[in-house]
Amino acid sequence: MDRNILIEELTHTPIEKQTVEFVERKGIGHPDSIADGLAESVSRALSQMYIERYGRILHHNTDETQIVGGQSAPKFGGGSILEPIYILLVGRATTNVNGERLPYRTVAMKAAYSYLEKTCKNLDVQWDVVLDCMIGQGSVDLTGLYETQRLLANDTSFGVGFAPFSETEKMTLDTERYINGKLWKKMPEVGEDVKVMACRNGSNIDLTVATAMVSSKIPDKSHYKSVVDELRESIADYASKYTKRNLRVFVNTADDYKKNIYYLTVSGLSMENGDDGSVGRGNRSNGLITPMRPMSMEASAGKNPVTHVGKLYNLLSNRVADEIYKMGKGDILEVHTRILSQIGKPIDQPQAASANMIFAPNVDKKKYQKEAAAIFDERLATIYKLTDEIVAGKLTVF
Repeated sequence: MDRNILIEELTHTPIEKQTVEFVERKGIGHPDSIADGLAESVSRALSQMYIERYGRILHHNTDETQIVGGQSAPKFGGGSILEPIYILLVGRATTNVNGERLPYRTVAMKAAYSYLEKTCKNLDVQWDVVLDCMIGQGSVDLTGLYETQRLLANDTSFGVGFAPFSETEKMTLDTERYINGKLWKKMPEVGEDVKVMACRNGSNIDLTVATAMVSSKIPDKSHYKSVVDELRESIADYASKYTKRNLRVFVNTADDYKKNIYYLTVSGLSMENGDDGSVGRGNRSNGLITPMRPMSMEASAGKNPVTHVGKLYNLLSNRVADEIYKMGKGDILEVHTRILSQIGKPIDQPQAASANMIFAPNVDKKKYQKEAAAIFDERLATIYKLTDEIVAGKLTVF
């Protein structure tokens, strides 16, 4: 089968040898990440409902979730949320089959509440959130694509991937996970709304971290300052393991102690006080925002995991890039992958699938190009396997 796979050498300076590099990671409590997480959790729940009832995932897309920030009045030792956060679940789904109406709204709402309770540990989900669901019936032509024997792309779009992560990218991704993981257990004052921005300039890396603080856990200004200092030291100690470059860490740089400006929140989330969020405005499917690298602007969270190439092709592009890089064993320095679909065409037969490789000097390029094409062909042939991993929550899309 001809899958239109194009393999070529890329003449480009590898990211590690470039002078400047910017990398961003929005943490799990950032409003945009919350929107992504809600959209994806609803999609998984609907998928599981469809499988249990009909043995297959029916048409749906829940990738338009919106968050409208509330209002709060945090203060040292306490505070309160004055107006609730408004969350709107938006999308399309199969709402009835053969005249039988499905409990899609109940399934979606339960999944959303469960995700918020699990992710936002200091948020009173029952009282401080207004959760609304406006998911409706999908269009007939898109739904009809599910009735064919082969899986057909329900959009004309492309996915983008690259490998390997640079040390700055690894550091940025894992630092946020560290803050919201092991470090949070030791420092409950730290909220889930974390943003990590790395700027590498030659051999110097500046890591700027914004972290919402939980006001009820911080009795006074002195305690706040000590938490910030401890957080900075802990991050520096952790992040330094990723690099031998000169590293500086900055935490909550908008604070102004003389003017009594502190990053205090009641819930550890900026969305409690006017910070809005939308699906697709945050991390790409590999968990990062990387302006120095090839990226797709496609929102992956909430898209159906069966035929929506905006999700499948982005995940597959990154997986293929990683496999090709590892196959190269040091002879391949960097891999960029892209896959383009045509709506209504089989998802395993893209309009074009491209892998560009930066080679080390004096290697057998033709050999690696042939092997890269074989990897791409095999992964496209088994692209349907991604669906099970997505529904099981084994793959993250933000």
